[in-house]
Amino acid sequence: MTDFPEPVRGAQDFASLRALVTGGASGIGRATAQHLTTLGAQVAVVDLDCSSVDKPLLGFRADVTDDTSLREAIATAAAELGGLDILINNAGIGAQGTVEDNDDAEWHRVLDVNVLGVVRATRAALPYLRQSNYAAIVNTCSIAATAGLPQRALYSASKGAVNSLTLAMAADYVREGIRVNCVNPGTADTPWVGRLLDAAADPAAERAALEARQPMGRLVSADEVAGAIAYLASPLSGATTGTALAVDGGMQGLRLRPVSQNDSPQ
Repeated sequence: MTDFPEPVRGAQDFASLRALVTGGASGIGRATAQHLTTLGAQVAVVDLDCSSVDKPLLGFRADVTDDTSLREAIATAAAELGGLDILINNAGIGAQGTVEDNDDAEWHRVLDVNVLGVVRATRAALPYLRQSNYAAIVNTCSIAATAGLPQRALYSASKGAVNSLTLAMAADYVREGIRVNCVNPGTADTPWVGRLLDAAADPAAERAALEARQPMGRLVSADEVAGAIAYLASPLSGATTGTALAVDGGMQGLRLRPVSQNDSPQ
């Protein structure tokens, strides 16, 4: 059994560490990649389109549904970085509707990206992570994995699988010194949510409804999710594995009563 090293403390907890972020060219992935660089990490991004990826980030084009291209991109990234310590499995796509609203092809497409994409990237990265002294994997999951949301059957099923997969991976690799955790964001202010709002009959009303279902009364920011991912990936979290960290404005755990005129600030 590999012992987990004692945590490293310093102004830059990620100094000398090498990270790879799938789906890192936009949204939560981009915020995470940029945040990790500010913490001292060398960071590579894998995405379908890396034209917007600027230095110091390294960009590598690959499709998480294509095992060959993904393996090649991760191998090239690891070679340029001189190894790999952290894998952020962030690539994913959304889906709307009940179980009646999407055909088999759409189910296969979403599961292929959201679940098998995690599997493929992890398989490709493991040989490099095994050589690290601070190996960590963080999967981007969702509050949809643990809370029943309307019109999200397919998306919820895919993220429920990621949640369970995180636990299984954590159990499989803990004795090799590889930590595996996930973040469960609530509705985040990302390009995908922006497109949903743009397509709504009343975008302002739809945004207000999404904000209202989170107790804090607003959407989660990509930077807030990035901070949680960095916390789980950090060597300072060396005793944390098999954990799902909710970043959801209180949506999962809080049950607030309706506001009344008699309520007063506490």
